[in-house]
Amino acid sequence: MPIVAQSTETTDWVSRFADDVIEESERRAPGKPVVVASGLSPSGPIHLGNLREVMTPHLVADEVRRRGYQVRHLISWDDYDRYRKVPAGIAGIDESWAEHIGKPLTSVPAPKGSAYPNWAEHFKAAMIESLAELGVEFDGISQTAQYTSGVYREQILHAMKHRGDIDAILAQYRTKPKAKKPQQKAVDEAELEAEEGSGAAAEDDGSSGSAGYFPYKPYCGNCDKDLTTVISYDDDTTELAYTCTACGFAETVRLSEFNRGKLVWKVDWPMRWAYEGVVFEPSGVDHSSPGSSFQVGGQIVGIFGGKQPIGPMYAFVGISGMAKMSSSRGGVPTPADALKIMEPQILRWLYARRRPNQSFKIAFDQEIQRLYDEWDKLAGKVADGSALPADVAAYTRAVGTAAAELPKTSRPLPYRTLASVADITAGHEDQALRILSELDPEQPLSSLDEARPRYDKAEAWINTHVPADQRTIVREEPDADLLKSLDEASQQSVRLLLDGLAEHWSLDGLTHLVYGVPKVQAGFPADATPKELPPEIKTAQRTFFALLYHLLVGRDTGPRLPTLLLAVGQERVRALLGE
Repeated sequence: MPIVAQSTETTDWVSRFADDVIEESERRAPGKPVVVASGLSPSGPIHLGNLREVMTPHLVADEVRRRGYQVRHLISWDDYDRYRKVPAGIAGIDESWAEHIGKPLTSVPAPKGSAYPNWAEHFKAAMIESLAELGVEFDGISQTAQYTSGVYREQILHAMKHRGDIDAILAQYRTKPKAKKPQQKAVDEAELEAEEGSGAAAEDDGSSGSAGYFPYKPYCGNCDKDLTTVISYDDDTTELAYTCTACGFAETVRLSEFNRGKLVWKVDWPMRWAYEGVVFEPSGVDHSSPGSSFQVGGQIVGIFGGKQPIGPMYAFVGISGMAKMSSSRGGVPTPADALKIMEPQILRWLYARRRPNQSFKIAFDQEIQRLYDEWDKLAGKVADGSALPADVAAYTRAVGTAAAELPKTSRPLPYRTLASVADITAGHEDQALRILSELDPEQPLSSLDEARPRYDKAEAWINTHVPADQRTIVREEPDADLLKSLDEASQQSVRLLLDGLAEHWSLDGLTHLVYGVPKVQAGFPADATPKELPPEIKTAQRTFFALLYHLLVGRDTGPRLPTLLLAVGQERVRALLGE
């Protein structure tokens, strides 16, 4: 199979694929634009797993552009696929939508309240908006438009003429269905759906019937469904007769003039490779088994005079705390969901830094804070020249494209700090600005816009992904009973903190102060390093921190104490700590 080798070296995988794609394109179509492709089925929300189908060729295409070549990145919208089932979890959708099963996606009504004319356009729109935010440049191709306008007419007639050759290829992989073994353990529905692949990939291959094999499926002229059976076809006249098992309708049409049907998926995909001259297209793991669409397509594409694209098999993308993703489950996060809580550069980086055959997870939980810490650390290394070449390449691909850099936050303050401030201030922007301005008194923030869009992403994460019982609510009044019960050592620790507040009122200063109080109490300098301290100091620090959290927010834990202190404000901190 002509699949690009995937090295385990720590070099930049995008550059290696770009080398191969340029070489292959020059061999196949010298002097012409390089063509890479993706395919998306808008059968439901297009999720973050589907995004890998786009980001892999996008990153390669962008690298080819950086080298001065012309590139076309095709996104084939498989909107002429059949509507397979009613997805769960989509607002306004109920079982009444089952009456549309078997129709093209563009013939199914959009979910209730949608501004779009049909099901496919509704789900395409959100993805198109997300791709624009991610800086993905592409040529979109509607398969409904291609088929219903007759663009593929010659390819369809060619496939029907060579149906015997196609059938012979498919027959090599057809086997009798094996009895299913009993499940040893419950399998998550999302995993089953993800393994099943796209709606197109699940279609039949036009298997032989009593009248022979036909790689073409008409949509019924009466009910618009694809529950049809071709009963005869004449190569000379192109007359095709079919019946519909759904409504009983039957008709004879002239295929050389008929535009209401499509090639079955395992023939349709290689036909498009040849028609568009695709050089590079990745495929999911669901296409890797013998007899799968990509494997079979490598043989069928020759019937259309083309060659199979080179391209990697890509692994699944998961979500922290969730099973493999499936677009049939309405609750599965989409690129739009991710872009509400993270900047586009971060989302691009997640796809750029991992080779396509490596699976990874996207964090919607507390891990997003660590992800941002890692990103900011990398940005610092890139700036000072200490980052590894592969990391520099991934970073460069994340922050912009060959066309332009993506819009960025001018003052990229730590995400966890912004999240804490958003949590504590609960939408009060004037309070947020006050706190953020005090983080670095020497370079105070003059406007919240300087911290945007990162601040808005962190605020959205707090509001949508942090449970209510984990939100921070500052005490209205001091905990008098707790303050009275403090022993002498605890009282001393609180006093040391209060005495140092004014002098240390900045993020760095308060960090030094809160970590330094237990050191001073134990007889060490406040700036003593961990190597100079006994292990008991860490225990004393944890105890001190827990006390402050209880006095300020009534819990054992909370946002980082320096941020929390700044957020509460010096006057209120003094009141809550009993001064």
